[in-house]
Amino acid sequence: MTTMTRRGVVLCLALALAACGDDDDDGFSPTVDDVAGSYTASAFTLTSGSNELDLLALGATVTATLDADGTSSGRLQVPVVVEGAPAVDEDLAGTWSLSGTTVTFSPSASSLLSDVDFAVAPNTLTGEGIYQGAILLLVLTKDE
Repeated sequence: MTTMTRRGVVLCLALALAACGDDDDDGFSPTVDDVAGSYTASAFTLTSGSNELDLLALGATVTATLDADGTSSGRLQVPVVVEGAPAVDEDLAGTWSLSGTTVTFSPSASSLLSDVDFAVAPNTLTGEGIYQGAILLLVLTKDE
Protein backbone atom coordinates (compact mmCIF):
# COMPACT_ATOMS: atom_id res chain seq x y z
CA MET A 1 0.00 0.00 0.00
CA THR A 2 1.47 3.38 -0.97
CA THR A 3 1.85 6.23 1.49
CA MET A 4 -0.85 8.17 -0.35
CA THR A 5 -3.26 5.22 -0.12
CA ARG A 6 -2.51 4.78 3.61
CA ARG A 7 -3.22 8.47 4.21
CA GLY A 8 -6.49 8.12 2.32
CA VAL A 9 -7.51 5.12 4.45
CA VAL A 10 -6.57 6.92 7.67
CA LEU A 11 -8.51 10.00 6.57
CA CYS A 12 -11.59 7.90 5.72
CA LEU A 13 -11.42 6.15 9.11
CA ALA A 14 -11.04 9.47 10.91
CA LEU A 15 -14.04 10.92 9.07
CA ALA A 16 -16.11 7.81 9.78
CA LEU A 17 -15.28 7.98 13.49
CA ALA A 18 -16.04 11.69 13.59
CA ALA A 19 -19.40 11.04 11.93
CA CYS A 20 -20.23 8.56 14.69
CA GLY A 21 -19.52 11.31 17.21
CA ASP A 22 -20.78 11.09 20.73
CA ASP A 23 -24.19 10.07 21.98
CA ASP A 24 -25.35 13.68 21.82
CA ASP A 25 -25.91 13.68 18.04
CA ASP A 26 -29.57 14.56 18.53
CA GLY A 27 -28.49 18.02 19.62
CA PHE A 28 -30.13 17.67 23.06
CA SER A 29 -28.01 19.37 25.68
CA PRO A 30 -30.24 19.62 28.76
CA THR A 31 -30.36 22.62 31.03
CA VAL A 32 -31.81 22.85 34.52
CA ASP A 33 -34.86 24.60 33.04
CA ASP A 34 -35.33 21.75 30.49
CA VAL A 35 -35.25 19.12 33.22
CA ALA A 36 -37.25 20.95 35.89
CA GLY A 37 -40.86 19.80 36.13
CA SER A 38 -43.15 17.08 37.45
CA TYR A 39 -42.53 13.43 36.60
CA THR A 40 -44.42 10.16 36.98
CA ALA A 41 -43.04 6.64 36.68
CA SER A 42 -43.77 5.08 33.29
CA ALA A 43 -41.65 1.97 33.96
CA PHE A 44 -40.48 0.54 37.27
CA THR A 45 -39.04 -2.97 37.32
CA LEU A 46 -36.93 -5.16 39.56
CA THR A 47 -35.01 -7.94 37.80
CA SER A 48 -33.17 -10.81 39.44
CA GLY A 49 -31.78 -13.42 37.07
CA SER A 50 -34.59 -14.31 34.68
CA ASN A 51 -37.31 -13.06 37.05
CA GLU A 52 -38.69 -9.58 36.41
CA LEU A 53 -41.26 -7.85 38.58
CA ASP A 54 -43.25 -5.00 37.05
CA LEU A 55 -43.57 -2.89 40.17
CA LEU A 56 -46.08 -0.49 38.58
CA ALA A 57 -48.39 -3.38 37.73
CA LEU A 58 -48.08 -4.51 41.35
CA GLY A 59 -49.22 -1.11 42.66
CA ALA A 60 -45.99 0.88 43.01
CA THR A 61 -46.07 4.62 42.31
CA VAL A 62 -43.36 7.23 41.88
CA THR A 63 -43.93 10.94 41.47
CA ALA A 64 -41.18 13.55 41.54
CA THR A 65 -41.10 17.28 41.11
CA LEU A 66 -37.76 18.87 40.26
CA ASP A 67 -37.79 22.61 40.79
CA ALA A 68 -35.44 24.90 38.87
CA ASP A 69 -33.88 26.03 42.17
CA GLY A 70 -32.50 22.50 42.69
CA THR A 71 -35.06 21.31 45.22
CA SER A 72 -37.09 18.15 44.80
CA SER A 73 -40.28 16.72 46.23
CA GLY A 74 -42.36 13.65 45.62
CA ARG A 75 -43.00 10.14 46.82
CA LEU A 76 -41.86 6.61 46.01
CA GLN A 77 -44.19 3.84 47.18
CA VAL A 78 -43.88 0.10 46.65
CA PRO A 79 -46.30 -2.35 48.28
CA VAL A 80 -45.11 -5.69 49.61
CA VAL A 81 -44.28 -7.58 46.41
CA VAL A 82 -42.14 -10.38 47.83
CA GLU A 83 -43.00 -12.28 50.98
CA GLY A 84 -40.84 -11.08 53.84
CA ALA A 85 -39.84 -7.83 52.13
CA PRO A 86 -41.20 -4.62 53.62
CA ALA A 87 -43.35 -2.11 51.79
CA VAL A 88 -41.47 1.02 50.77
CA ASP A 89 -42.78 4.55 51.32
CA GLU A 90 -40.16 7.24 50.74
CA ASP A 91 -40.38 11.01 50.76
CA LEU A 92 -38.30 12.41 47.89
CA ALA A 93 -37.99 15.90 49.40
CA GLY A 94 -34.43 17.11 49.06
CA THR A 95 -32.29 18.34 46.21
CA TRP A 96 -31.34 17.33 42.70
CA SER A 97 -28.52 18.24 40.36
CA LEU A 98 -27.76 18.09 36.66
CA SER A 99 -24.29 17.29 35.38
CA GLY A 100 -24.08 16.99 31.60
CA THR A 101 -26.86 14.53 30.78
CA THR A 102 -27.11 13.01 34.26
CA VAL A 103 -29.55 13.86 37.05
CA THR A 104 -28.76 12.87 40.62
CA PHE A 105 -31.35 12.93 43.40
CA SER A 106 -30.26 13.74 46.96
CA PRO A 107 -33.34 13.16 49.13
CA SER A 108 -33.11 14.42 52.71
CA ALA A 109 -33.92 10.92 53.99
CA SER A 110 -32.36 7.66 52.82
CA SER A 111 -33.95 6.52 49.56
CA LEU A 112 -33.71 3.92 46.82
CA LEU A 113 -32.94 6.84 44.51
CA SER A 114 -29.94 8.11 46.50
CA ASP A 115 -27.46 5.90 44.64
CA VAL A 116 -29.09 5.96 41.20
CA ASP A 117 -27.95 8.29 38.42
CA PHE A 118 -30.61 9.15 35.85
CA ALA A 119 -29.82 9.62 32.17
CA VAL A 120 -31.63 12.63 30.73
CA ALA A 121 -33.46 12.52 27.41
CA PRO A 122 -36.17 14.94 26.28
CA ASN A 123 -39.00 14.65 28.87
CA THR A 124 -37.55 11.44 30.31
CA LEU A 125 -35.23 10.42 33.14
CA THR A 126 -33.97 6.81 33.15
CA GLY A 127 -32.20 5.34 36.15
CA GLU A 128 -30.81 1.89 36.79
CA GLY A 129 -29.19 0.61 39.96
CA ILE A 130 -28.69 -2.43 42.16
CA TYR A 131 -31.12 -3.04 45.02
CA GLN A 132 -30.51 -6.07 47.25
CA GLY A 133 -28.69 -7.85 44.42
CA ALA A 134 -31.38 -7.17 41.80
CA ILE A 135 -31.46 -4.60 38.99
CA LEU A 136 -33.86 -1.76 39.62
CA LEU A 137 -34.98 0.19 36.53
CA LEU A 138 -37.02 3.37 36.88
CA VAL A 139 -38.17 5.53 33.97
CA LEU A 140 -39.72 8.88 34.90
CA THR A 141 -41.72 10.68 32.24
CA LYS A 142 -42.37 14.40 32.43
CA ASP A 143 -46.02 15.31 32.97
CA GLU A 144 -47.45 17.51 30.24
